[in-house]
Amino acid sequence: MTDQPRQLALDLPVAPRFGPEDFLVSPTNEAAYACIEAWPDWPDPVLVLTGPPGSGKSHLAAIFAERAGALTLPVAAVTAAAVPELSRADALVIEDADRPEGRDEAALFHLLNLARERGLSVVVTGSAPVEAWGLATPDLRSRLRLAPGVGVAPPDEALLKVVLVKLFLDRQLVVDTSVVDALALRLDRSLARARDVVAALDREGLSRRRRITRPLALATLAALEGDEAGGEEET
Repeated sequence: MTDQPRQLALDLPVAPRFGPEDFLVSPTNEAAYACIEAWPDWPDPVLVLTGPPGSGKSHLAAIFAERAGALTLPVAAVTAAAVPELSRADALVIEDADRPEGRDEAALFHLLNLARERGLSVVVTGSAPVEAWGLATPDLRSRLRLAPGVGVAPPDEALLKVVLVKLFLDRQLVVDTSVVDALALRLDRSLARARDVVAALDREGLSRRRRITRPLALATLAALEGDEAGGEEET
């Protein structure tokens, strides 16, 4: 028996939505969410927000940026020349401060000092606690350690299920609960991973002109993981 003809699937991206109404609060992120909600009544102008990729850290930073009118920039953009202008912003989000590539520690330290002097609210994000950032400047390390910090944990299975349902609904896909249960049990604990898998299932279901069933979902997940493993072996 020949396979059904496959329909060309147009890969039309569905952009992640980072509004407050799109954030799903769970035990893994409620402390961090409460900190963002408490702005501007913070005990310190600087908040260190940490969490692994796919934990929802960027979503929380985006919520803060919207509320505070913050300028969002990577840590590599914090240079000595840029500090005077950055210090005049309404608020700042400095992303991926744990990445050493292009990080000017002296400029970052100067900017954080100015933020404290001027009451400028700053969210500094990283994938791990400050101690793991490999900072060579003792004053900067001390400054960030003294700043209030809050972590976001990887999503648990319950949150992944809710996120998967939302992602399917965003794409107007109707799936059985068994699909969601099977994926939540096997997926990496990452919200970004959940988005990738739902996007792949959307393409696969459209190209095959089939509804998304549990076997199709598991086969698509296995194929996605196989492609990634193959790519790693080639590099």
